[in-house]
Amino acid sequence: MYTVYIPSMKVQFFETGSSHMSTRGLKTAAGQIQRPVPLREAAYEAILDLITTRTLSPGLHLVETELAEQLGVSRQPVREAIQRLSNEGWVELRPGYGAFVHTPTETEADQLLAVRSLLETESARLAAENATPEQIDHLRELIDSGRSETTSGNTEAVVRVNSEFHRSITVASGNKVLTELAAQVDRRVRWYYTPVARIRGSASWDEHEQLLDAVEARDPGRAGTLMSEHTERTRLTYNEHAQEEG
Repeated sequence: MYTVYIPSMKVQFFETGSSHMSTRGLKTAAGQIQRPVPLREAAYEAILDLITTRTLSPGLHLVETELAEQLGVSRQPVREAIQRLSNEGWVELRPGYGAFVHTPTETEADQLLAVRSLLETESARLAAENATPEQIDHLRELIDSGRSETTSGNTEAVVRVNSEFHRSITVASGNKVLTELAAQVDRRVRWYYTPVARIRGSASWDEHEQLLDAVEARDPGRAGTLMSEHTERTRLTYNEHAQEEG
């Protein structure tokens, strides 16, 4: 077992076949078997997390030996993880130069955030019809947590709570297909939101609260409109920030 320490993250890697269990242990764990995560999968998740949190910033040159040392693994799982990240568009492989964290274009951001807006606007509308009191209470707690993390300046936590708020709205919609589609774009949304989380600040949580009030009031039209306006503000803020960054 490898234990890797990364700022704000602890990752444990397991070599398959590196441990055994007694017959008694197998009987005890019957029906609850958890397979060890292959090194390449764990390396993929660790590197992707570093990318989405901008610890590894867009345009950064990824050196296999450095990543392997940081993660406490050999170069092979890192190489396999980078190849998969390249296939998914998170990393660019440049012949003769190496691997680099992908730098998103304005068009990519616009397209992704536009799709996100469509999904979440419908989610908010349906949540106003289907959200349970328990789900509404959970969303209130997330707003309180988000405000607290914003005040303390913990950007990583703000992004995480913001993501959970939007995910919970989608779950409250009661539409499983919407929930699955939203989950597919969640990581890229977090990637785009991270650099503007401080800019959006408390205003974002004010918008969340107004949205939740509409959901609790069972007003689908207003909930959908507020979500559409909220996601559009994020899109515009990201584009303005990207232009200022050149």
